[in-house]
Amino acid sequence: MKSLTSWLSRSDQFLIQLVNCHFKCRLLDWLMPRVTHLGGATATIVFLLGWFLFMPKPVKGWALEALIALGTSHLAVRFLKKYKPRIRPYLKLTHLHTFPNPLTDYSFPSGHTTAAFSIAMTFALHSTVMMMILIPYAMIIGFSRMYLALHYPTDVLIGTFLGSSFAFIVVNLFERI
Repeated sequence: MKSLTSWLSRSDQFLIQLVNCHFKCRLLDWLMPRVTHLGGATATIVFLLGWFLFMPKPVKGWALEALIALGTSHLAVRFLKKYKPRIRPYLKLTHLHTFPNPLTDYSFPSGHTTAAFSIAMTFALHSTVMMMILIPYAMIIGFSRMYLALHYPTDVLIGTFLGSSFAFIVVNLFERI
């Protein structure tokens, strides 16, 4: 078990350095701090509220399902951040590039990635077109969290798993009701 933990730690450090340092360029330095907020509470809730208010009745319910997936997955994120605290990469690895307004709470798992995937997967389970639009959006959110040195790859991977799992559970529960 110790060798697996050691391997994961080395892999996380290698991959965060790859994303944060080797992909570094002016375009991404400008874009990633803006894109990352699309996975935050304000953007996700505004999107779901807008969808619910302005879309036709047959697809209105997707927003409610996504809101439930978002809320329940957020509870899981809060629990894990409290009971599995992990220092953010930029605070531990001094060679990483940092950006304005860094976060100081714990990094595991990525809440922005969880939120993005809880919404993207909820909509993807209903529509192939929405899947083609929202899954890349969620992936970019996850990438942005690593690019900004706020999360390790495993934080993003677990966020992807959590958001997708909660979406799948909620959509299946709604189909049964």
